[in-house]
Amino acid sequence: MKAPVTSIRRQVQLCVGKAGVPVGSLVYVRQGRRENSAFAYDESWLASPASFNVSADLQLLAGHQSHKAASPHDSVFHGAIADTAPDAWGRRVIARDHAKRRKGDPGLPALTELDYLLAVDDFSRVGALRLRDPDGTCWHRTTTGGRRSTPPLIELERVFLASRAVERGDETAEDLRYLQGKGTSLGGMRPKCTLVDEDGRLAIGKFPSVGDARSVTRGEVLALKLAVLAGIDAAPARIVLLGEVPVAVIGRFDRDEADGRIPYQSAASLLQASREEDRSYTEIADAIRTHGHAPAQDVRQLWRRLVFNLLITNVDDHLQNHGFLHVAHGQWRLAPAFDINPFPDKERESKTWLSERDGPITDVGMLMARAAYFGLDEVRARAFLAEVHAVVANWRQVALSADVGLRQSELDDYAPAFEHEQMVQAATLLG
Repeated sequence: MKAPVTSIRRQVQLCVGKAGVPVGSLVYVRQGRRENSAFAYDESWLASPASFNVSADLQLLAGHQSHKAASPHDSVFHGAIADTAPDAWGRRVIARDHAKRRKGDPGLPALTELDYLLAVDDFSRVGALRLRDPDGTCWHRTTTGGRRSTPPLIELERVFLASRAVERGDETAEDLRYLQGKGTSLGGMRPKCTLVDEDGRLAIGKFPSVGDARSVTRGEVLALKLAVLAGIDAAPARIVLLGEVPVAVIGRFDRDEADGRIPYQSAASLLQASREEDRSYTEIADAIRTHGHAPAQDVRQLWRRLVFNLLITNVDDHLQNHGFLHVAHGQWRLAPAFDINPFPDKERESKTWLSERDGPITDVGMLMARAAYFGLDEVRARAFLAEVHAVVANWRQVALSADVGLRQSELDDYAPAFEHEQMVQAATLLG
């Protein structure tokens, strides 16, 4: 006799901004192993002159709009909601904590995708979307007494030690309890946390991994500092030392000066893309022209980033690593660049294609040939290329600066990412 299929149905209220203005209701359903969700805008939100569509795969209309994952690798939630869920590292911590607790309580139900979504601390949830109980009484993951689980910079060492224990597999229950809610939606498998920086602003702390063969944290800070010098709007970054351990502290860009929350969605959400699809930068440019607040400026900025990524061998350029911030009335702007890393041990081939016809980006010539699609004539494209090339050519000096702190002996670890045939080709094109 077959066991009955377990069915779960839960509803969550979706709000937006510092004031927590109600936007709509999220309904999550699980039947056996199948999970899906639906979202409905509140009438009050639809009637508001300040309303906008919070996710590109929704319509600003009344009624429930269902969402099913296109593949096992895709979220069961609409794009911008899924963007606020924990990244792979955060999921790892949540799953390990649940597994430990389940040993002591075998009756503890299995984690659902909604459990992961609600495990992010309200204070540090990415963007402006916020989740609370249907009766509006409780923001999810806000700790009792108005306190928050997002640690200040002074606690960085404690977070690092607990994270290192998880990586080694010898974490305690206390380590896992401490790490709960401290994760982030921006990132991947590498250990990290959300924190409150010395200036009171939100930031991400990225830690070295036990398997690192080079100083990856210094490499990311190097890339972000080079990006700024190359005319790219990039997240601010610096190295904080825990003894001899370099931690990358990277500023969050989804809060304003008054600690207001800025709506965010990834390029994957804006394109309504499945993780298993090959999508392109020309499609991102098209989306910018459709939804952008300053489309001409942003598509040119996008092309500059493509040149920079190629010349520093940043090949982890999937659609989750590009984002957009809401400006007003459903218009979005390109978010500052983040998660930029030089990969000296990888082929220079982008994860996101240049166009459906071109395939992945592999050389400067491809980018020059497509510059017009990004609003650049030959003269301006050459000027952009020259600016980026000059900065990347000076990478050793920036790497050795106090802001980055790579040692002379470590430069060879990164040299293949910055000194290669595409740099030579760019110099030749520039004459």
